[in-house]
Amino acid sequence: MNSQLSLSTIQSLVDGSMENPGSLLGRHPVNYQGREATTVRVLEPNAESVWLIDSASGLRRPMRRLHPGGFFEAICDEPIHQPSTSRLQMIDKTGKKTETTSPYSAPSIFTDLDRYLIGEGRHLQLYDRLGAQLREVDGVHGVNFSVWAPNARSVQVVGDFNGWDGRSHVAQPLDSSGIWELFLPGAKVGQKYKFRIQTEHGHWMDKCDPLAFAAELPPLTANIITDINDYSWNDSEWLQRRSEADPMHSPMNVYEVHLGSWQKGPGRTHGWLDYRDLAKRLVDYCHRMNFTHVELMPISEHPFTGSWGYQSVGYFAPTSRHGSPEDFMFFVDHMHQNGIGVLIDWVPAHFPKDDHGLRQFDGSALYEHADPRQGEHPDWGTMIFNFGRNEVKNFLISNALFWLDKYHIDGLRVDAVASMLYLDYSREDGQWIPNRYGGRENLEAIDFLREFNVAVHENYPGVVTAAEESTAWPGVSRPTYDGGLGFTYKWNMGWMNDTLRYMRNEPIHRKFHQNELTFSLIYAFTENFTLPLSHDEVVHGKGSLISQMPGDMWQKFANLRLLYSYMWTHPGKKLLFMGGEIAQWTEWNHDDGPQWELLDFDTHRGVQQLVADLNKIVIENPSLHWNDFNGDGFEWVDAQNAEDSVLVYLRKGAEGDPPILVCNNFTPVPRANYRVGVPAKGFWKEIFNSDGEAYGGSNVGNYPGCQTTGIEHHARPDSIEVTLPPLGTTILRLES
Repeated sequence: MNSQLSLSTIQSLVDGSMENPGSLLGRHPVNYQGREATTVRVLEPNAESVWLIDSASGLRRPMRRLHPGGFFEAICDEPIHQPSTSRLQMIDKTGKKTETTSPYSAPSIFTDLDRYLIGEGRHLQLYDRLGAQLREVDGVHGVNFSVWAPNARSVQVVGDFNGWDGRSHVAQPLDSSGIWELFLPGAKVGQKYKFRIQTEHGHWMDKCDPLAFAAELPPLTANIITDINDYSWNDSEWLQRRSEADPMHSPMNVYEVHLGSWQKGPGRTHGWLDYRDLAKRLVDYCHRMNFTHVELMPISEHPFTGSWGYQSVGYFAPTSRHGSPEDFMFFVDHMHQNGIGVLIDWVPAHFPKDDHGLRQFDGSALYEHADPRQGEHPDWGTMIFNFGRNEVKNFLISNALFWLDKYHIDGLRVDAVASMLYLDYSREDGQWIPNRYGGRENLEAIDFLREFNVAVHENYPGVVTAAEESTAWPGVSRPTYDGGLGFTYKWNMGWMNDTLRYMRNEPIHRKFHQNELTFSLIYAFTENFTLPLSHDEVVHGKGSLISQMPGDMWQKFANLRLLYSYMWTHPGKKLLFMGGEIAQWTEWNHDDGPQWELLDFDTHRGVQQLVADLNKIVIENPSLHWNDFNGDGFEWVDAQNAEDSVLVYLRKGAEGDPPILVCNNFTPVPRANYRVGVPAKGFWKEIFNSDGEAYGGSNVGNYPGCQTTGIEHHARPDSIEVTLPPLGTTILRLES
């Protein structure tokens, strides 16, 4: 045995607990018999014998076994020279020969700049360094594995490439960064792997790679080595237009989709369609329905299908339920080539407790707070990210940019922002810890959200961010330099709650609740609002949207058409969850999806056509989208007629855009010769009527339109007489 090596040192190497195996294994300079030489040491527990192959001459040199656990050494007379890797030939106990390369000779993948940025918590492309990175060293192809686990005693890489025995593949610590690294020659795309981590208390546990690009189909949990840089994109024209577009003044009609249940396919696991099939079907459907964007419920890998993706384990891996990362790239690419934007829900607020995930990742509270008053979410049974830790913020912001960089995503809707902003969110007294000023605001989360928004908008012009935020927190969609959080949009949860509550009233009682509709215009321009009728409104016993509407069958459909018409003409971008456009009767179930069979009925086809036409009207009429966030784009005409439950307003675009007049009748009583003041004389063409026969209505309306009468009304110089359809909306546009 080499006298420089102690038995205890070798034993710690053999049993896989040595903290820095690279200090022992690989190529190292030594003084041998008074001259410079090189020692090459390897750990191959399954080898009967090992031969060192000279890279230049191809000559084989036998290596001495220094320990029965598979520790071998060879001393070469010549000093270390290039190449830095060491080729090995092994013969196992069956006589089988295999050739490999020592994993401990490659230089680190991390540059000095990488190390500096990681130390600062500002490495925005962590996904190009951590995880499983394909790499070539001195002509040898392999994979560079690295993981942040600062409190681990030892980290092994286990997988298909070593029979899930990590004793010979123990990662090395990278300075004091807490990162462990190992270049594994011969590892290749398609092989599965995990990190086997030994805690400071000596306990071993297998963990998924937090930055893995792919994972097995749940309930299996291993990660998969993947090349995500090999896809040939064809959406450069879309990306160019996006970077030059102004999302503030552009139409945005969003179709919210749960990919696992939108449509099913026979013969597939749980009926899940693959990303490529979904892309083609969704493009066709969005074109037919005039949706400008799809918003996908979280597609990052998640163990429990019933969480709908909101409890993610694989933050950098699109779920394998629908195919590979390349398949998802095709999905986004195909949508872009056909003019459809792709938004995804992103969940930086919390993560699940699954043992293979982020919780207690290295045996300590690494990604989460240790104190359950800060680190556990009482409603969802999940862990809350520690936003005050630089490495955690770095992980999350890098993850956000990852989806924009590698998958060309057009926007991120951030889930559960309210739960991030308030330390006492859903907690009783004594169950939360105040901030350093004694307040309830989560100062670290606020800083994180601002940094996230700045990073997105600076690096990806035209990409949008949206906050699902249900409180009165000021400036959610205002710039960070103006004290805001920096989001592009904020979901208008107040509008959603008030409007649905109003619509659930029987029409005869609505006159007592007129303020529930008019209230939204008091604050409509304090934020850049999106109006959402999302999946949250049709789950957990709420019923479907049409089932929430009052009245008999005819009135239910008329009320739903009225709700959509009012929503599409109200200031703000629009979002509708799948199934709502066909007036499905059952609330959403992730195992079943929309009731497409209802389209056999005229009434359901009518609602579908109404949504398609509303989307088209918003796109084609700038007055219905140009000033969504500006008070100049809205003007009340008649907001006081609570007795008749009538609301009339104007929508206005840029100078020269013809104004739009919207008349809503929230009762089933048709109202003929209803006088409405208008800002200009001429012919007001009826461009839409929710009571149209094509939509399943009674066809009461004003076709082809109304001529002004010269009579002053509603404090305006002229007026028209309109017929208000029952439980209906009529939209008129000034033509001359």
